[in-house]
Amino acid sequence: MKRITALVLAALVILAIGLAAAETADTSKAKYVFFFIGDGMSSPQTTAAQYYLGTRGNPDADTPMAAPLTFTQFPVSGQINTFDATSFAPDSASTATSMSTGHKTLSGSINVGFTQGEKGLVPDAEQPFKIITEYAKEASMKVGVITSVSLDHATPAAFYAKAPKRNAYYDIAVQGLTGGVVDFLGGGSYLQPTGPDKDQKDVLDVARENGFAVYNTREEIRAVDGNAGNVLAISPDLQDSSALPYEIDRLASNDGSLSLAEFTAAGIRAMEGNEKGFFMMVEGGKIDWAGHANDVGAVIYDIYALSDAVQVAVDFARSHPEDTLIVVTGDHETGGMTIGYAETGYDVHMDYLQNQKLSYVAFDRMLSDMAASQASFDDVMAAVAENYGLTREEGSALSLNARDISRLSAAYTFGMLPSSQRAGVTGPEEKLHYGGYNPVSVTASHILANKAGIDFSSYSHTGVSLPVYAVGAGAELFNGHYDNTQIFDRFMDAMGLAK
Repeated sequence: MKRITALVLAALVILAIGLAAAETADTSKAKYVFFFIGDGMSSPQTTAAQYYLGTRGNPDADTPMAAPLTFTQFPVSGQINTFDATSFAPDSASTATSMSTGHKTLSGSINVGFTQGEKGLVPDAEQPFKIITEYAKEASMKVGVITSVSLDHATPAAFYAKAPKRNAYYDIAVQGLTGGVVDFLGGGSYLQPTGPDKDQKDVLDVARENGFAVYNTREEIRAVDGNAGNVLAISPDLQDSSALPYEIDRLASNDGSLSLAEFTAAGIRAMEGNEKGFFMMVEGGKIDWAGHANDVGAVIYDIYALSDAVQVAVDFARSHPEDTLIVVTGDHETGGMTIGYAETGYDVHMDYLQNQKLSYVAFDRMLSDMAASQASFDDVMAAVAENYGLTREEGSALSLNARDISRLSAAYTFGMLPSSQRAGVTGPEEKLHYGGYNPVSVTASHILANKAGIDFSSYSHTGVSLPVYAVGAGAELFNGHYDNTQIFDRFMDAMGLAK
């Protein structure tokens, strides 16, 4: 209930900001610009988060209840297409490029064009695109890039680097620290801090040599202020692939680890004193990762983490209502998530999801330990019951039927036993059933989601369009249905910048 009350109060603040901006729309330009990207986030993900929040906050309600997220209360909304030069189901590199530069490119490429090669289209490093942050920097604005995943991942990279291949992690990292564009980098760490062969200068040393103060303790990051200069803020609490913990795990641990909202607040403190303002991109990157794994609980909680970060920007805008712009969208949808499942018909039970206690990553680690000790199927089923609420006992809403148990048994046999003892699905069937994830964790996630009335069609990205939410100075520019490349154009117009 506390979260719901806070969000209702936030809605009133958002309305005030929107009205103030509307009154000065003809004369004001955005000085403080926030761009929030929920990687893999589209309408199904945000809707599920609202339904779950409303259900959890109103357990005795006789009718379905939805609760607002911070950004779903924004007065302006639009819709964007996401296809790139390669596919209707694009990747993060190309979609982030579209929004950061106004140009389409190939999946896997960051801020560079493409040309015809012998076997088709290939990225062309000789066609670099100018990034919106470069325009902002030329206008004496400061630039912040924040993410819940590694700082060299595709979406954050699109706001400071240019690379034919998104997996050129070391080169991307060095560009961000030597290019003179970014003033505040915060969130996860780096995937290749000393290069792919571990024989190059550590990126932290590169950062210090280029004037960055490197902070990697909770206390240092929470104390960042306007006197810090250029800042590289790396969370000391990392989970998988140099990323912040999933929000469901961070909250469960209750260990005081840094949230995406806290990194957003640190970025504001570091840059708000700049006379010409700032441009800040904040990515909720693990929404996408949870979508790939079809983990609906982790998806929902990481959307809450993004919403809390947006709230930090809304709080900042209270003091700057006429020249702050906040825009929230995704880059693509991940997982083909839908609310509605064949076996539940018209029934959706969001309350069932409250039985999930951890992300698939945390459960995978538990299963790995169990596999090492050759745990029995009964032991694994006990862990599934404890962490997902799925039980073989009869009479519960989450009682497993014979088919559910058969699926979990096959997952156990395939994933928990040595290869010599494995049986069941192989080859293409394995990919279809498990998507490359731990068979037990992904099967438990699927069964819980299905019982709640939620399903996934893919372990990959899909090609659906995405909602855009905006409030503040120039927000009206983001209304309507348009291509994702026009996100760049509308930001340029809102900030009064010329190409």
